[in-house]
Amino acid sequence: MALPNQNLATRIAQEIGAKPDQAKAAIELLDGGATVPFIARYRKEVTGGLDDTQLRTLEERLAYLRELDGRRDAILKSITEQGKLTPDLAAAIAAAPTKAELEDIYLPFKPKRRTKAEIARERGLGPLADAILTDRKLVPADLAAKYLTDDVPDVKAALDGARDIIVEQMAENADLVGRLRTYMKDRATLRAKVIKGKEEAGAKFSDYFDHTERWATAPSHRALAMLRGRNEEVLSVDIEVDADDTSIVKPAVRMVASAYQVGGSLPGDKWLLEVAGWAWRTKLYVHLSLDLMRDLRERADEEAISVFARNLKDLLLAAPAGSRATMGLDPGIRTGVKVAVVDGTGKVLTTSTVYPFPPRNDVRGTQTELAALIRAHNVELIAIGNGTGSRETEKLVADMLANMPAPKPLKVIVSEAGASVYSASAAAAAEFPGLDVSLRGAVSIARRLQDPLAELVKIEPKSIGVGQYQHDVDQYRLAKSLDSVVEDAVNAVGVDLNTASAPLLARVSGLGASIAEAIVAHRDANGPFKTRKELLSVARLGQRTFEQAAGFLRIPDGAEPLDASSVHPEAYGVARKIVAACGRDVRALMSDPTALRALDPRVFVDERFGLPTVRDIIGELEKPGRDPRPAFKTATFADGIDDIKDLKPGMQLEGTVTNVAAFGAFVDIGVHQDGLVHVSQLADKFVKDPHEVVKAGDVVKVTVVEVDVPRKRIGLTMRRDGGASARETRPQQREPQRPAGRPQQRGNERPQSNDQGAFGALLSAAMKKK
Repeated sequence: MALPNQNLATRIAQEIGAKPDQAKAAIELLDGGATVPFIARYRKEVTGGLDDTQLRTLEERLAYLRELDGRRDAILKSITEQGKLTPDLAAAIAAAPTKAELEDIYLPFKPKRRTKAEIARERGLGPLADAILTDRKLVPADLAAKYLTDDVPDVKAALDGARDIIVEQMAENADLVGRLRTYMKDRATLRAKVIKGKEEAGAKFSDYFDHTERWATAPSHRALAMLRGRNEEVLSVDIEVDADDTSIVKPAVRMVASAYQVGGSLPGDKWLLEVAGWAWRTKLYVHLSLDLMRDLRERADEEAISVFARNLKDLLLAAPAGSRATMGLDPGIRTGVKVAVVDGTGKVLTTSTVYPFPPRNDVRGTQTELAALIRAHNVELIAIGNGTGSRETEKLVADMLANMPAPKPLKVIVSEAGASVYSASAAAAAEFPGLDVSLRGAVSIARRLQDPLAELVKIEPKSIGVGQYQHDVDQYRLAKSLDSVVEDAVNAVGVDLNTASAPLLARVSGLGASIAEAIVAHRDANGPFKTRKELLSVARLGQRTFEQAAGFLRIPDGAEPLDASSVHPEAYGVARKIVAACGRDVRALMSDPTALRALDPRVFVDERFGLPTVRDIIGELEKPGRDPRPAFKTATFADGIDDIKDLKPGMQLEGTVTNVAAFGAFVDIGVHQDGLVHVSQLADKFVKDPHEVVKAGDVVKVTVVEVDVPRKRIGLTMRRDGGASARETRPQQREPQRPAGRPQQRGNERPQSNDQGAFGALLSAAMKKK
């Protein structure tokens, strides 16, 4: 009963703002093995110009709907085998729009263990339940007296059995369950309380020791914090509904009763009203609470994963410093500062370890050695990891540079999140078989300054540290989402076929780890690729793979000038017609594209390549191999501000955005602890989504608002009034809830904040305004 592509396309098209034919074309391309980047870039005519965001949503919804169809078929088969399938039931199953509603319909037919209701029916109490439901004028106890047997010794046992039968009917009433679910989603509250005796051990969850908020509006970070508290057995977290309702009969119970026309004063009505309350308390509320808790988890996961994905994309697409000789410094106090120098292509030239800090305190020797390496290898950039000892290392380097003649290298603080994870990985061992693990981190730090994308693709996305509660969310969904982000980023930028590493090539559309390694092996054995067509000589790389990958692979100085661009080989004929119309050589046109601007793109449209592709080709010829990433820019940390204790309210500083969450942005200002710019402090206007204002990697100017040294919390503002508005309107109340806990630190990496909490002043003021 699986839906055909046309039906799926019609449904998905409404969700992504497209036409059914566009969605259908995209589905067929995906089913044929095409990747999202390839479809978005090179099949615009086929899909009507669907972008990568629409295509990713389509891909996700397509998977969900096909899973739904698979479950629908399994349920139909199960009910058919039971001999209980009716036309109406089949129609209801076919129309169920979600997995939850489908399972509601299946509930009465789902194979289950022997229930109390089944036992009651076996004892002959089914007719008693029917009689009570049919004739409310009769006294249930009088009816029950007629059903006494050896298995049913008294009236109470008979009524209990009838109740079990009716309760099961109520709990398996799909329409009733659906209406109650909707009611609970609208009215339910989330209640967190501390488990007695866990107050001290769970102090980090203190904001949730007695916390209540609406289920429907609970933000991701608070929901995940409470769920983590429950998992650590510090908190109890429950779904409540109608907790403040003082009615004798709660609204939810009345809904159950009304589904069976229970509401009068007849003897049967009174008894059935009690049964409705019993059904609500023992079955429906329990079942629906679990459903809502699962929905809350999924909703929180989705939001957290979305935040992680957006931050990862921003980090991957951060500005590259370029192909310049770079020195990477991985700071360490007792174990020494690890040093690596790489050339403009990232090749390791030399490594070393210096000991400027206690216990050796060899400052003079360190500066002498670093200066000698800078001169010997013409180092233009110095990348300093931001872990323990980074500011001390930066000061040491600054003092050294002050005594050096111009031109001097530029020093930059670089996030080392994930560097130690990569250093100990099998990929790093294969890349640097003779290099000590501790020195690989310095190499990674140097390379990620040169080209963040090329280096960060080697690290598992979850280890890069730009998400909230990444260890708490659904790991499969997280990995799938982050892999998509990496794939999109790599293909948006493009890859140099002759210098890219195997991990980077593996992310190119159509390729994978094995083919990427085969490309590198072919390159090592035969030398650089001269044309894209030579890819077809790589083992296991066929025409289909070539079609998917070729447009994203670049050969800057190859035999075919168009190979340096994102023009796909299949469209070289169109590109050459455009070049011919300009009366120029391809290389000359690429260096001076003035003639291209006078062309009418419509002249070059043919049966295969439409206007969107022709425009893309002309744009690419104007700026071949254009990099969508911004120009390189770095923050300058204030001298003398090395520790959180050095901060004072009112200080104006420069920093780099490290993480963007739903409630604000975290900024590295060089004191080993990121400060928080709450969403209310990001701009002088109302900001709904922090991503509208900042993204990971941005260099921003901030003002210190408050400093809490014991809790290591820094409140910052980007408002022109220096956050005065927040201070003046500070309410006297308990600060809003903050997520507890941080991601586990790895090695000497600096912990990445995933905590809302700057301060009650900022947060409470912001919450009050909303």
